[in-house]
Amino acid sequence: MNILIVSGISGSGKTTFMRALEDIGFFCADNFPLILLEKFLELYEHTSGKSNNCAFVVDIREREFFNEGKQVLQEIKKKFGAKIIFLESSDDILLRRYRETRRTHPLYASPNIKDALKEERDIVGWIRDIADQVIDTTHLTPHELKRFVLKKYASEEQRMKLNIMSFGYASGIPLEADMILDVRFLPNPFFVEELREKTGLSHEVGEFIKSQEMYKKYFLLLSDFLVYLIPLFENEGKSYLTICFGCTGGKHRSVFIVNELTENLVAMGYNVSTIHRDIHR
Repeated sequence: MNILIVSGISGSGKTTFMRALEDIGFFCADNFPLILLEKFLELYEHTSGKSNNCAFVVDIREREFFNEGKQVLQEIKKKFGAKIIFLESSDDILLRRYRETRRTHPLYASPNIKDALKEERDIVGWIRDIADQVIDTTHLTPHELKRFVLKKYASEEQRMKLNIMSFGYASGIPLEADMILDVRFLPNPFFVEELREKTGLSHEVGEFIKSQEMYKKYFLLLSDFLVYLIPLFENEGKSYLTICFGCTGGKHRSVFIVNELTENLVAMGYNVSTIHRDIHR
């Protein structure tokens, strides 16, 4: 198993780090009791259908277990090969983040945030000392931290998911769309009597659309545009992208283009799912 123990100073980005791990298939547990971790991993190791990637947040919120924690973490490192990741940031940045979110510090008994951060550093300092990697998030935005996680821990097959959808404007715009492209400028097979009852999945409709010169130019430009754009979204750490193509009824033009585009993107190695929302309406 690939086991990560994520710790660090409150406000340094542990939540962002864990959400990025969840997006690439890690089993994640926040604020997990240290004294239960070894027993849990022993049971989890023999669970069928489990993810081989696990991550657990261990931080100041469970300070009552810290007396036994050092021995537990060292045993887990030795027994399971777990890696400890410690996140920290400068006090100035942490104070600014607390002001922006208006959250209280876990050491709420401390008179102010600055004192609480100093006390927290003292309490969790031993985890930092035995960490395999210390990450300073002072100059990282949440997007940059997420990109770091994806680059370091995601496998090639865990690329951003692409959802390509066809729809009909007559039935409304899909609310889940990140991007909508209108293909109603193409000649409509609905007005060709022998094609009216067919869909964009049929060979005859496909041949009709492909015979249009404007389609040929459009599809080349569309392909170049998406080949350029999709990696930019991936670099931003986006987990999925929903691109929707609309025509009048959602049965002919948009369906055909979605299928043609999906075929191209799959050939380029992208993880693509296809939905024809209105094809049977």
